[in-house]
Amino acid sequence: MLVGLTATTAAGQSRSGDSAAAETAADQTLTWTADNSITAYKSAPTTAVAGPATIVFENSEATGNTTGMPHTLTFDTSNPEYNQDVDLNISANPGDAQGGKYTAEVNLTPGTYRYFCAFPGHGSMQGTLVVTEGGGGEDTAAPETSAKVEGQQNADGGYVGSATTTVTATDAGSGVDKVEYALDTDGADGAWQPYTDPVVVDQVGTHSIRYRATDKAGNTAEVKQEDFTVVSPPTDDTTAPETSATVSGEKDDQGRYKDMATVTVTASDTGSGVNTIEYALGADGAWQPYTAPVMIHEPGDHVVRYRATDKAGNAAAEKSAEFAVVTPPAEDTTPPEVTAKVEGSKNSDGAYITSAEVTLSATDDDSGVAGTEYSLDGGPYLAYADPVLVDRVGRHTIAYRGTDKAGNTSEAKEVSFTVAEGGGVPAPSCAEFDERLTVIVGDVDTGVPNRVTGNRCRINELIEDEKEWTSRALFLKHVDGVLDKLLKDGEIDRREFRKITKAAKRSDIGKPGHNKGYRKIFDGTKDTFAKWEQVGGGKFELNEDGSMTSSTEVDGMGMLWFPERKYGDFSMKLQWRDDAPGSGNANAGVFARFPQVHDHPEESRPEWVAIKYGHELQILDRPDGDMYKSGSVYGFDRVGLGGAGVTPKGTWNDYEIRVVDQHYEIFRNGVLINEFDNTGGQEFTPPRGDDPGTDGRRYASGYVGLQVHGVTDVISYRDIRIKEL
Repeated sequence: MLVGLTATTAAGQSRSGDSAAAETAADQTLTWTADNSITAYKSAPTTAVAGPATIVFENSEATGNTTGMPHTLTFDTSNPEYNQDVDLNISANPGDAQGGKYTAEVNLTPGTYRYFCAFPGHGSMQGTLVVTEGGGGEDTAAPETSAKVEGQQNADGGYVGSATTTVTATDAGSGVDKVEYALDTDGADGAWQPYTDPVVVDQVGTHSIRYRATDKAGNTAEVKQEDFTVVSPPTDDTTAPETSATVSGEKDDQGRYKDMATVTVTASDTGSGVNTIEYALGADGAWQPYTAPVMIHEPGDHVVRYRATDKAGNAAAEKSAEFAVVTPPAEDTTPPEVTAKVEGSKNSDGAYITSAEVTLSATDDDSGVAGTEYSLDGGPYLAYADPVLVDRVGRHTIAYRGTDKAGNTSEAKEVSFTVAEGGGVPAPSCAEFDERLTVIVGDVDTGVPNRVTGNRCRINELIEDEKEWTSRALFLKHVDGVLDKLLKDGEIDRREFRKITKAAKRSDIGKPGHNKGYRKIFDGTKDTFAKWEQVGGGKFELNEDGSMTSSTEVDGMGMLWFPERKYGDFSMKLQWRDDAPGSGNANAGVFARFPQVHDHPEESRPEWVAIKYGHELQILDRPDGDMYKSGSVYGFDRVGLGGAGVTPKGTWNDYEIRVVDQHYEIFRNGVLINEFDNTGGQEFTPPRGDDPGTDGRRYASGYVGLQVHGVTDVISYRDIRIKEL
């Protein structure tokens, strides 16, 4: 199979029609061959002439590949020590459509190329190709080479025990660059190897050593050869070697090897020593020298036979290893199917009386279901084990998803329903409403999950860190009592107990100057909602779940503001949710420090008083459109979506706006996403043509409000509270 075959020629290299050197280059064919070995190519060129060349790579039965072993011929283009201008990657095996033989046309430049086999485990199959300038240089003579075989010989000329071959090479021109040798055993051509030291051969039998040398000008000497025989020393060894084989690889549940099995043969002999190890594939396969573990890729049942002989000529009995190779099953890329069922008694409006129970079911026909999760009203995803009981009065949404054992997670689905008051269990009485993901005491994030406890209130709601505490000792005593009960009930562990206790001690709650808690100016009731006033277009409506949502029927841009009092330095906290229809995102914002809107009759639209004289802290998660994204100070200080830390649409977000003097800080979900100093020197950039200009000065105190853009920019708010600093 041809995995990749690319040949990128170097720019600027061209042929000269009248040049003999160019004609030589155009005609040159460079051939690499491979066989069963994973340590070296069977043959490979060492030199070439700059210019066009035909690359031939053959890995076939004809070149000695009898196992179907795949190999590649890949030129290295990442190492700056070698030429990088030829991008060549050929993959071949005897069973592919080309029978394992491929060609590619390339253009070579002077220098050295490095090539290798890219298959894992075949990394030692590598070498270099030296390319010289065409036209002939001063040095055209190849090195002179010779070899000498030495050792103790018997009367027949055989070397007893071992033979040592020493190769020498000289070059009077450019000098010897490298010397190579190849050891031929039992008629098989060995791979060329660098010659560095005399070669010692101690295997009993007939041998040939081929050798050659290349000078620095690229001239390679003709291959020469020395033949000799190694014989065993006199011995009384009559015991054959001990042999064994192991098969390794990843197995399926039936013990079959998935995709590939590797057979490793070992032999030992305490007498004269192991001389040869051989293996054969199948019942009738030919015997081959065993030099490295044998990898079997072909699916089916297999038998690998093996044997060994020692230097005294004793042959071990033939043994075999039997196993099966299978094609691994297709990768599981399909996530589980997850469904939700809501049950409970309903009233005439379809709302569940007192409580609703949500049951999740997941199936996966491939790897199987690993787990199911759910998120209640935009909260953190929790592991699903038992049906989820929801008994807080109001509108609720449960998102759910499943993950299979292959790691595929399904897209989250949602089911929404309403819980109405009834004669059963009353709604939980929680001091505060706080659904942040982690337990945060004051400004200290503990990292402990803000989970729902047995009394149906979350841990943050039990801590009551926004209450007005008259002393620090009183607050810490309250926290200790809450944590003691949670620990006793198994709601938290010792490590989480210590983290929350430490956070309470680090916070400033209860200290002098920090005793004023947050005042709720909208808590989801009709009484607090009635204290707000709508000006301009649009409208906000109160929901059963204690939130307010901008109208989808009354269009126009306007503002809902809190006229009860002005604030100077303050921290304002609220939660907002993007409920824009379809795939769009809502454009909205929070106004701060603007004057009484009805004291500026020159403004035909009172909501523009907030825009002109106050600051709008933007809410917008849409990637296109207005360049001021969530957390921006509109017209003055832009924040991109990355800085805003966007959460999925339909998720409640914690927002805090902290203003001290003229320094503004905007936090989203506990993370500071923008800081702005209103020094009066900034120049206002009108985002729209009808925006009034300003010199950047803003009031030191003022009112707060919530912006609505129109019927498509649907935004919801809840739990709005403010504390003077």
